This record gives sequence, structure tokens and C-alpha cells, in this order.
Amino acid sequence: MTVFPHTVLCVDDEISILNALKRLFRKEEFNLLLASSGVDALKLLQDNPVHMIISDQRMPGMSGTELMSKVKELYPDVIRIILTGYTDVDTITESINKGHLYKFFLKPWTGQSLTLEIRQALDQFDLLQANKSLHQKVLEQNEAFRQINDNLENLVKERTHYVEIQNQALALSHAILEDLPVPIIGVSTELMIVLINKAVHEVDTGIQIGRPVSDYLSEDSEKKIIEVMESGIQQNLSRTSMGSCLRNIDITPLSGRFFGRGVVLTVKGCT
Repeated sequence: MTVFPHTVLCVDDEISILNALKRLFRKEEFNLLLASSGVDALKLLQDNPVHMIISDQRMPGMSGTELMSKVKELYPDVIRIILTGYTDVDTITESINKGHLYKFFLKPWTGQSLTLEIRQALDQFDLLQANKSLHQKVLEQNEAFRQINDNLENLVKERTHYVEIQNQALALSHAILEDLPVPIIGVSTELMIVLINKAVHEVDTGIQIGRPVSDYLSEDSEKKIIEVMESGIQQNLSRTSMGSCLRNIDITPLSGRFFGRGVVLTVKGCT
């Protein structure tokens, strides 16, 4: 049994008309359902996926336009076509204006024109459904992009907050280091002085950032600094000349991701 992509429902209280439509559409590539009243048509619509309904206008109990109004309310995507006589044109025109109908055909209709119009209408149905599906996909993608943007904004806020905290911590660390009563000197792998605090100036006012440590310490002291950086083991310089005194200097290596990239000199005493 061939399965077609569309189903067309024909409604007419005259069985002869239904049989004529059945013969006309027997070679068309759609499933055909037949109903002899509006009530029967609504039952078929409830149980079957119908894509188009073609109905006579003048039927007992429920007219074609009344049926189409209900179909539009319950199944708005279904294409609705009326077959009618000249005397019903005003009623049909009003129904079209209200959006109840896709099109109407005046009796007597010709099989060729009716068949052609049905084919075109089903193509229109497919196009509308494709556009509807595409629109839905666009809405879903827009929603996905909105969620991504919201997540990105939240992430940026979190990272910004984290950076602000880090900056505050860094500023506080610098302030604490600056005010420590113990002279602190930072030395890089190039044996350059990269950090000093206020207390250093009490030891030697000439010590400056960016100068080589050799300007202030002996060659043996430099060698020990290199040993500490390479080994990661703290050492001490005893009675080392710095400023106007002999001083003890602790050489402490940097640790973690800064291992091997510098040391901290802690200057003590004056003899």
C-alpha cells in the first residue's frame, strides 16, 4: 500500500458528488477521505491528519462555511476550499475575508482545474509548513544564543569580580610589604633588583629597583643567590656588607609556579 504525504477530505451530502470526486482523484498522490456531513467531517478530522478539506456549501445541518469556521478554529493549518453555486458567492466572499477559506470553486467545476488547484494548494501547504518549521528553528536558535549570551555575561561578571578581588588583594599585599619593618629585596633570575620596601632605604638609600644586585653585594653573595634559585633551599649570608653595616641576609627562593624565577632577600641586624 502506497503511503502519500498528504490527506484530502471531501465533504458533500450527495453521494454521487463524493463518488465523482473519488473517481477524479483516484490517480492523485494523496490519501482521500469522504464524509457526507459536517459532523462526520469533524469526526474524521479528529482521527486523521488531514491537510486539505473540500466541502460543498449547501448541506443540511451544517453549511460549508460553518464547517470551515470550526475547522479553522480547531485545525488552523488545514487548507479549506468550498464548492458552491453562484447564489452563495456573497457568503463565500465574506468567509474568505474572515480567513475561514483558502479558496472557493463555482459549480459546475471542471476536473482539470480543480485537480490543478488542489496540487498547487498542497504545494502551498508544504511551503507554509516549511516556513513555519524554519521560523521555529530560528526562534530556538535565538533562544539558545540568548542563553549563551546570558551565560557569557554571567561568566564575565564572575571573572571581573574575581579580577577585582585579586587586584584588591594584590594592592593590599603591596601595602603590607611596603610597610613591613624588615627590609625586603626581590631579586630576579637576571640578578636584577625588582622589588624593595620602605625599610630598605633605612639600610642603604642608594638601593634602587632595576639595578643589578652586584652593585650592592659581593660576587660570593651572587653565587649563593644563584644556588638558592636553582636548589630551592633557603640559605643565609652572614655578616655581609650592605650600607654602613655588616648584616645577616636570608635568601628565600620563590616557590610554586615562580620556582627558579627569583629570590627574596630579608635583611637583618647591623654590626
